[in-house]
Amino acid sequence: MSNIVYIGTSLDGYIADENDGIDWLNAIPIPKGEDLGFGKFMDRIDAIVMGRNTFDMVCGFNGEWPYQKHIFVLSNKLKSIPEQYDDKTTLVNGNLTDVIKPINEKGYENLYIDGGITVQNFLKEDLIDELIITQVPILLGGGKPLFGKLVSPLNFNHSSTVVLLKSLVQSHYIRKR
Repeated sequence: MSNIVYIGTSLDGYIADENDGIDWLNAIPIPKGEDLGFGKFMDRIDAIVMGRNTFDMVCGFNGEWPYQKHIFVLSNKLKSIPEQYDDKTTLVNGNLTDVIKPINEKGYENLYIDGGITVQNFLKEDLIDELIITQVPILLGGGKPLFGKLVSPLNFNHSSTVVLLKSLVQSHYIRKR
């Protein structure tokens, strides 16, 4: 069982700008048909655990629903999922360990953990096994950071780094336990 983060950041470590915008992620044009390894990553994943803020953002995207995997929306405030997403999502809440256990018991063992606050909370509980971080060569100077305060340091081993499109740097880290 693995909980894996796959996320893009600015050079200064932000996942969104000061207005919660993510348009800067498109600073480097991506050729049509190129997914920068996301498809291969998603082939490893059984389901997604996504924070409510990220879920709200994804629901606001134009076009088709972007995910083929089931999404568990993590929220202690949301009371229900919009009806059009009932077959694609499940609302979950509570202590992260208590949330993950029944998801794993349903056969979802490799989870994509998505959303800034969600990632930070999983890290606080030492529930992240891998980090795949793609740096976009832009400095935002402020915004929402990927990392927050931790109870104690978490050590990771570097697995690999690749340069994509002669601009993006994607590094893969595995939790050292």
